[in-house]
Amino acid sequence: MKSAMHSLLALSLVLVASCQQSQKELESMQKDRNLTAKEIFNKPEYLAISYGGYRENTRSIQPEISELKEDLKILHAMDIKVLRTYNVRLPHAANVLQAIKELKIEYPDFEMYVMLGAWIDCKNAWTELPLNHNEESVRNATEIERAVELANQFPDIVKIIAVGNEAMVKWAEAYYVQPHIILKWVKHLQALKEEGELSKDLWITSSDNFASWGGGESEYHTPELEELIKSVDYLSIHTYPMHDTHYNPIFWGTLHKESQLSNTEKIDKAMNRSLSYAISQYDSVASYMKTLGVNKPIHIGETGWASFSNGHYGHEGSKATDEYKQALYYDKMREWATKNKIKCFYFQAFDEPWKDAQNPSGSENYFGIFTVEGKAKYVLWDAVDKGVFEGLERGDQPVIKTYDGKIEDLLLDVSMPPVKKEINVNH
Repeated sequence: MKSAMHSLLALSLVLVASCQQSQKELESMQKDRNLTAKEIFNKPEYLAISYGGYRENTRSIQPEISELKEDLKILHAMDIKVLRTYNVRLPHAANVLQAIKELKIEYPDFEMYVMLGAWIDCKNAWTELPLNHNEESVRNATEIERAVELANQFPDIVKIIAVGNEAMVKWAEAYYVQPHIILKWVKHLQALKEEGELSKDLWITSSDNFASWGGGESEYHTPELEELIKSVDYLSIHTYPMHDTHYNPIFWGTLHKESQLSNTEKIDKAMNRSLSYAISQYDSVASYMKTLGVNKPIHIGETGWASFSNGHYGHEGSKATDEYKQALYYDKMREWATKNKIKCFYFQAFDEPWKDAQNPSGSENYFGIFTVEGKAKYVLWDAVDKGVFEGLERGDQPVIKTYDGKIEDLLLDVSMPPVKKEINVNH
């Protein structure tokens, strides 16, 4: 009996020691994966993406945490390690952070970080009252306060706060603000870091169109913008060649000298020019920053290519949108960004039908590399073949290919870019 008790005691001590060792290993693993923003941005293999996860045609129906976890597991399987969200006034961002926290507990190898967006509006935005772009909405202070709360609540996940999304570019007529408003909140957050009320490793930026970061018209070149560039930890810029296939198609179309090429070769040439166009916008920001004597990292906060449009970019317009061209742009942009150690928050993970709820066939609803149902668009067909998404589901549906994986059916929906002479640049 005494011998049996000694054996049980010895076994218990071994189990306790083993559990303690396992806990230490888990804590060590999690510590190793609690990277700073700077460390994350220096890892090209850590892919980034913009994420909403809305499955209905209204944001009043928020994704449940269980649904968010489905999406996050799918994204993690394809090496997405950094997500971008857009506002904190809705439950969504907090729920995404909670979903990541739970997944990190459930799966020790799960690693995910967040660029947390704080939405910024001008005075009277989204009301019937006259807009005042020189003053800000009273809601902005609450938005920033909530972002700070979430950054402190989830310090191992939130690594960047972005003050505003396309909040300075003047074509955002419904809500844009002047740079001094963005500057005010960037300085506020930087001061909180200095005071120890936010992590000193948290990066602060604003995510905006390349033009409003100084890469466009001279009207953006103001003292306030210069001070803003000096105040952020890095510049997060947006570039969308797809939109300019309609609005400024100087790069888009098939050249006469390419007439003897195959259709796929013609499309590839057009997509190469699209990438070069995006790179030129990136370079324009870098050039402007250089004139200021500033040396800051520049990363891409948004770029993407819709897979469908019934408007300016579709069959009756610039003929730019289909899954084939989307896949080419995604692959070319990822390759360039990885090679140049630029973090690219590709827009976006899943199609979101609320974006243009009044026009279900509008391009804004189709920027995802997955459909709403969770089907993998052409860009991800190889990943499906490799079993990357094996056992993963979205809404009880396994991740399968669009078009049932039939390339001949997909190609029927691919329109050839117009010959250059057919493009009306003033349209």
